[in-house]
This record gives sequence, structure tokens and C-alpha cells, in this order.
Amino acid sequence: MNDERMNESEEERRLRRRRRLEEMKREKRRAELIQSKVIPAAALAILIVAVAGIGALTVKNRREEPDNSGGQSMASVGGYPEKDDGYIVLTMPPEESDGEGGGTALPEELYGEGAAGESMPSERSDNEGSDNEGVGNPASQTSGSAGTETPQPKVYTAVSTSATTGFAEEVISEYGVVIDVENGTILAQRNAKTTMSPASMTKVLTVLTAADALGIGGADWASNPVLDETFEITINITDYSFVNGCSNVGFDVGEKVTVRDLFYGTILPSGADAALGLACYVAGSHEAFVELMNRKLEELGLSDSTHFTNCVGLYDENHYSTVYDIAVILKTAADNPFCRTVLSAHTYNTGATVQHPEGLLISNWFLRKIEDKDTHGEVICGKTGYVVQSKNCAASLAADVHGKEYICVTAGSSGTWPCINDHVKLYQTWLAAE
Repeated sequence: MNDERMNESEEERRLRRRRRLEEMKREKRRAELIQSKVIPAAALAILIVAVAGIGALTVKNRREEPDNSGGQSMASVGGYPEKDDGYIVLTMPPEESDGEGGGTALPEELYGEGAAGESMPSERSDNEGSDNEGVGNPASQTSGSAGTETPQPKVYTAVSTSATTGFAEEVISEYGVVIDVENGTILAQRNAKTTMSPASMTKVLTVLTAADALGIGGADWASNPVLDETFEITINITDYSFVNGCSNVGFDVGEKVTVRDLFYGTILPSGADAALGLACYVAGSHEAFVELMNRKLEELGLSDSTHFTNCVGLYDENHYSTVYDIAVILKTAADNPFCRTVLSAHTYNTGATVQHPEGLLISNWFLRKIEDKDTHGEVICGKTGYVVQSKNCAASLAADVHGKEYICVTAGSSGTWPCINDHVKLYQTWLAAE
């Protein structure tokens, strides 16, 4: 009898997957039709003919919709610009890793980003005090497992005011912003809108994009059956992480991991294996998922100053953001009850598998290290990052003793503890102590 129930459960799972795949095909066809639609241009010329009875002739141009990625689409490009040996070399290896590599040659078949030809925007600086093979959902999907449309996130903005200040000298981070979430005001900033490498802070958008694509985030998110579905870790995923020196959860090739574990593994230990598994589960491939991420940036109004080429946070000249944009992304993710739960977990034990019968205990060390510090409140959510180009960076959300929330994002610190101490100093300055 138990076997029959298991078979029925497996059959229901297959039906759900089949429905999602069918929806994916429909949405993809819909998107292709819109993209290939012929847009009439203005008349190029009107030929005036002297002979009576002959009128005007309007010539119409047929053209394709422009590709918003700034180059060839990710679906049509294998990833990298062509190289004789099929590899492209990033800059330099990291001195320490929080989930990113920084300079190892990367095989095309493991890593394909579609905006390789897109140029980095010129830096915009604010002065101090101034304004796989995984079964998954379609790249264009915005509905949950039941086919209902998921509400688009509300666009959040924060503005400078006459009271906005710079950072005190003892704050060493090169970039930073502190935002009063409720009032939507920037309290303090340093190069808040200057482009920089976001490193593993990228993964905040990774989990937000995945949760939205899978329809996870309502009040009943804990009972969403998608979280208990599994994804098998492939050798392409483990090779990608190994080649780039990424931090990992520690999943093995062939290990079947739940979607829930992929979310927690992406944030707490900044696991590249979890992030890539999540990307492939949701969109079918890393490249397709990155398209979703950049589409999410457009929805949030951040695409002019932020663009991502991978879901992990590896350095790339076309992978950039600002601390202000990361703050907006964190605010949006924190508005999703499930993402907020993941981002606020101090520890988590993954489910039992054949390879790890007792699961794996993982930690968010930023939250565990800052919890004993006097911040005049409580740091609720946090995500760190590190690559050579960004140095140590972190994004966090805290609440003061009255429950009022603030967001702090910094980058360009000289180490893990200096980065944490900057957040402590900034929160001590701006959160009400009593």
C-alpha cells in the first residue's frame, strides 16, 4: 500500500513538472512571437511622380526587436566571445573566497554569459551627502506551480535629502549606503551609486529571482510542494565551482538535493554548487537563469546601473552593481517571506541524502559574528561577498529597538571583521538606542 502511495505521489510530481514544461513552451513561444514581430518603421521616402493618377509610395522597413542585453541573446550565444582554445581568462585569483573565484580559466560548456560584448557603464559617483539538465520553470515564467500569476515586486526607491550625510572617517569601506527603509530616505552614503563588483551579494538576487519564478513567497510558502522537489547535482556544477575556487555547501555529484536546500545553501555558506543547482532547476541552464536575473533588474528599475553575467558573483567586467542597487535588491528580497526566512537563518541542516545521511550543517557567519555586537538593535538578514576587485562586502537589514528597519550595504573593506565592524558603526550611528 505504501508503495502504491509513493507511486501515486511520484506520478503527481511528474504531472506537475509536465504542466510546468508545457507552460514554459507556451510562454517561450509567446515571447518569441513578440520578439520577432515586425515593427513598421516610419516611411523612408515618398516618391513624387509627375504623372497624374500615381500617388505616394510608402516603404516600410522590417526589423527585429532590439536585444535588451546589449549584444546577442544568451539563448543564441554559447556564452563567451570566441577563443581559439575555447576558454576565457578572468583577472586574478582571490586571496580568500566567500563563494567567488576570480581568475581561473573557465570552460565554455560550464559558463556561458550572453552579454560578453556589453560595455561597462562609466562610473557614476555620488558625493558624500548628495543625492544542467535540471527540470525547471521557463525562463519567462512568472507563475507558480499551480499556474497562477505571481505578483510582480513593488519597485522600491530611496532618495537623498538635505539631511543625508557622508560616512565618518573610522568607516573604512570604500562604498556604502545606509537607508531608512520605512521613510525611503538615504541617511548616509559613500560612493553609493558608483559601479563596483558585487561579489556574492549577487546571490540575494539569485534567490529572489528563483523564488519569484517558482511562485514561492506567500504566507503559505512553507507548504509549497516545490520546495520538496529534488535536483541532482551534476559534474558540470561541481567542476564550475572547483575551477573558480568557489565556496560550496559540499554537495556531491549525483546527490539529489531538495529545492529548499538549494535556497539555503546559496545564502548561508554562499554555496556556488547550490546557486548553480537552483539556477538550472528553475530555468534549465545557468545562461537562461541569468537572463531571468537581468529581467528582474529591469522590473526593479536597476538595469541602467546593474548587470549580471552569472548567478554566483564571479568577477566579470560586465558583472557590476552599486551598493544602492544591492540595497534595493535586498529590500525586495526581504519583502518575500520565504527569502526573508532564508536570509535571516543563522544555521540550517540540509536534508538527509545517500551521500550525506545526516545532512550538512551550514551557517551564515556574518549573522553569527555580528549578533554579539551592539548595533542598537538586531541584524536580521545578511549576505557577504568577496572577490579581489570588490574586497570584503556585505548587505544587511537590521531593526532598532522599536522594530524600525534599516538597510546597510558596504563594499571595499580590508577584511571580514573590518567589514562587520563598519556595519556595527553605521548601525550604532543611525539606529535608535532606546
